[in-house]
Order: sequence, then C-alpha cells, then structure tokens
Amino acid sequence: MKLKSLALAAAMAALAGGSVLADVKVGMITTLSGGGAGLGIDVRDGFVLALKQAGRDDIELVIADDQRKPDIAVQLADKMIQSEKVDVLTGIIWSNLAMAVVPSVVAQGKFYLSPNAGPSALAGKGCNRNYFNVAWQNDNLHEAAGSYASAAGFKNSFLLAPNYPAGQDALTGYKRFFKGDLAGEVYTKLGQTDYAAEIAQIRASGADSVYFFLPGGMGISFLKQYADSGVGLPLLGPAFSFDQGILQAVGDAALGVINTSQWNKDLDNPTNVAFVESFQAEYGRLPSLYASQGFDTANLLISAVDKADVTDADAFRAALEAADFQSTRGDFAFGPNHHPIQNIYVREVVKEGDVYTNKIIGTAIEHHSDAYAADCKM
Repeated sequence: MKLKSLALAAAMAALAGGSVLADVKVGMITTLSGGGAGLGIDVRDGFVLALKQAGRDDIELVIADDQRKPDIAVQLADKMIQSEKVDVLTGIIWSNLAMAVVPSVVAQGKFYLSPNAGPSALAGKGCNRNYFNVAWQNDNLHEAAGSYASAAGFKNSFLLAPNYPAGQDALTGYKRFFKGDLAGEVYTKLGQTDYAAEIAQIRASGADSVYFFLPGGMGISFLKQYADSGVGLPLLGPAFSFDQGILQAVGDAALGVINTSQWNKDLDNPTNVAFVESFQAEYGRLPSLYASQGFDTANLLISAVDKADVTDADAFRAALEAADFQSTRGDFAFGPNHHPIQNIYVREVVKEGDVYTNKIIGTAIEHHSDAYAADCKM
C-alpha cells in the first residue's frame, strides 16, 4: 500500500510501504480537522487498516483534508482527477460536500465509493452507475428509529437536526416510520454548539420523547446541555449521535439512551470480531461506526480490483455490484441503486469498565432498502 497526503496526513506516513507502482489510485477526501475531524479520521483509519492487512501495494491512497468546506472539497476533487489522475474517489463524511463533489466526479467517468454520506438526491433520480454507497442511504437509521419509537409507545416526538441534506433526510426518515404526532420540528445551524433555545422549545412543547440527529461535536454539546437542563424526556437518536468517539466526551449523560445502527462492535461474525480486535491493536481505541464503514469500503474496493481492471469500467462496475467481500456487518448486498440492503439494529448506551459504548438489544428493521430506489433509472 502506498500513501500520499495532500494535506494534514503526515501521521499516516508511518503506514506507507512498498515501492510498487500502483495499479489503482484512490483519492480520499475527508474531514481531518475541525469539529468533525473524528469522523473523517475514523473512516481513514478503517480504510487504511483494510489495505494494510491485505498488503495491497497495487493500491495507492492519496489523502486530503476537506476541512468540512464544500468549496475546498470541490477543489481537491478536481486536483485529484486532473493532476493526481485517481481512478476512484472516496472519503466524504458530510452530505452537503457529497452533493458538491459526487455528481462532477461520476460525470467525468470516475468511480465514487461513499463510506458515509448517503443523500437522498443521489439515491433516487440523481443516482449514477459509478456511484456506490457502502454505508447506508441517509434516511435508513432514522427510519429504524421511527419504527422503534412507535413500537415503544411514544406518541408525540420533538425532532431536532441540523439544516443540511443529511439533517433533512434524517427527519424525513423518522417521520416516514413514526406513527405518532410531532410536538415540534426544528432545524439548527450546521456546526451549532449552543442549544439553549432549542432545549427551551422542547421543555414547552408537551413532547413525550425527543429524537435528534446531531453528529460529531454538535451531539456532544447537545447531550451535555440537555442533561444539565433537567428536561428529562427520553432521548432517541441514530448511531451518529451516540458513536464511540462521542460517548467518551459525553459520559454518564448518554447512559441508557436508545439509538439505531447498521453496525456495532458486538455483531457476532468472524470479520467483525477480527476487525474490532485488530483496530484496537493498531490504533489503541475502539472502532466506531465510521471506522467500520471505512474498513468495509476498502474491502469492497479490493474485491473489485481482484476481479477487474479499473480501466474497464463495465467490468469494474460489475465487480463492485457483486460486493464479493466479507463485511463487518455480515451479509452485504447492494440494491438496484447501489445502496446497501441490510439490517438496522437497536442499541443501548452502556458502560463497560471505564469505557462508554453501545450494545445491541434488538433488530429494528431487517433486510432494509431505501425509499428512493424505485426512482433510480441507471
């Protein structure tokens, strides 16, 4: 495996190895600085771990920091395609960045493998035969949460999410499966850290539950402020608001909270057991949802490289569609719009020793696709 950094990836140099000229060149544009850096770092580390374990000197990885800014992500993508001559791009965390980058990438005949962002606009009418999402379509985990909330007997939820494509998809997904009423629906600023006004609205709303999607530092801020407020209504959320990196910063305020995910560290399959152990050994921390997605994305890529030459677009696309790799989630398959069909689980935040983490307590939805596949005409 060969690594090359365009920005802020000097720490990765120690993992570089081999002098073989790469047969496939991959551009990874992800968030490595600022409030969302933990998400991008985990995707990067999971991806690099998979390449390292496979010993792939035929795959060169070029890494760049998008700083969570769409204009910078677009510039980096253009540079990677025009100057670096990459064959495949990956890495974007945020849906607004994906919407700025992916359509142009696939229009130039390059492949894009998403390890995270799955905006609805790219799953339905805006789908593309060279775009594959290895994580989920944005609505999926929220649909599962809505289904769980209804089954748990909640009747009046207050909804909260940042105002960007993933936030809009989140609340759309929850409402699609939630059978109760809405006490309120609020969109916050992306990157917001003060939620006093929103918590006051929740307090006055008459809600019996709160569903929120606030990834990264946004979720840390909200959970701490909510716990201090004494509002006390049950919280529900997707894994992004209760992921491994977030929980250590939040602490006891997250204990007992129910959230939904397509992955967890206690999924009992050989690939996941080995992944969790090896990630801890390599990086000294438990893997997150994002790390598992980076790992799976790299292994999907490896499976395609082993079957077809990336310069033969039709053959390489067919190899990606076959998804012939061992996923941390167990069985893995793409739907007709190149988004996963998979189980979504119910998790509870617990404490194991000194570590805050999640455990699976049930399955919310089985073999779940997405609501937009029927609109995808490839």
